[in-house]
Amino acid sequence: MISNSNIQAIFFKAIKEKLGANYSLVHEISELLKISYDSAYRRLRGEKSISMQEAIELAKHFDISFDELLNNDSNYISFKHYPVQPGKFSGLKWLDFIYYYINLIHQHPFKEIVYAAKDPPIFQYFQFPEIAAFKFFFWGKTLFSSAELEDKKFDVRSIHPEIEQKCKHISNISTKIPTTEIWNEDTFRILMRQIEYYWVSGYFKGKDDLSILLDKIEIWLEHNKKEAELGMRFLIGEELKGIENSYTLYENEVVLNDNTIHVSCGDTCSVFMTYNVLGLLVSSNPDFCMGIENFQKAILSKSNLISQVGEKERNRFFNKLHMMTENFRATHGV
Repeated sequence: MISNSNIQAIFFKAIKEKLGANYSLVHEISELLKISYDSAYRRLRGEKSISMQEAIELAKHFDISFDELLNNDSNYISFKHYPVQPGKFSGLKWLDFIYYYINLIHQHPFKEIVYAAKDPPIFQYFQFPEIAAFKFFFWGKTLFSSAELEDKKFDVRSIHPEIEQKCKHISNISTKIPTTEIWNEDTFRILMRQIEYYWVSGYFKGKDDLSILLDKIEIWLEHNKKEAELGMRFLIGEELKGIENSYTLYENEVVLNDNTIHVSCGDTCSVFMTYNVLGLLVSSNPDFCMGIENFQKAILSKSNLISQVGEKERNRFFNKLHMMTENFRATHGV
């Protein structure tokens, strides 16, 4: 049985790993618990036990699960989850959840994201208000039955200003995190199917809204292609500067992706999994994360690298995506 002092030491070690090298553990604990530095040091050295209330407050702030810290049975894994239920979808609250985690990842000096994309990664299109507007409208109206959208049609200019601002913040932060994305044709085809469903169902306000949306999607594809060519992410409309060799793009032709995101921050890792489209499950269980990491490495070994190198394959891949939008325009007279 683990002693109380050992539990406390394990707990503070987990907090330190969450903080990263640029932050003082003593200062953070002192500030959060409203205690002196001396009292914080005594807790860190194990001379004074932290109270249950202090442990709960620290665990909530640093997003630490006692279950994961103390449970050595790999058959049981705890998740933090963000549920999205029909009739209760809040785009702003969902974005707050995303922003909290992307900012937490960004603060760590050694971080990396591997994103097995079933749908186009949100970090990619969030900087395009028209595309983000469509996705939020689609999620709210079709998937989660938002009452306020029941009788409305999609207006490409209708994005909520606060949602637009948060999307841009998230997209901006994501460009500063080294990222590997795994795409296939279906990753993009899903978006086009959603647009087609809305068009044939009469859910667009007008043909101009559809035309503008398709224009922005084509601009986004060209932007993403340029990012892949340079091997770095940057915001549309800004000068070509970013973190060299921080963006890696693979085309996978073997396995359908599932939107699993593996995040490593130094010696710690987390996995983000989606359910019910937008619901999120988050786990930092080491064995679980290692299993996901090993599986993604196996997928990468069977995928084509199309960033920086492989210009011919990169052009072929993005030409296929552009062809989908061109075929859509021809089919529907847009």
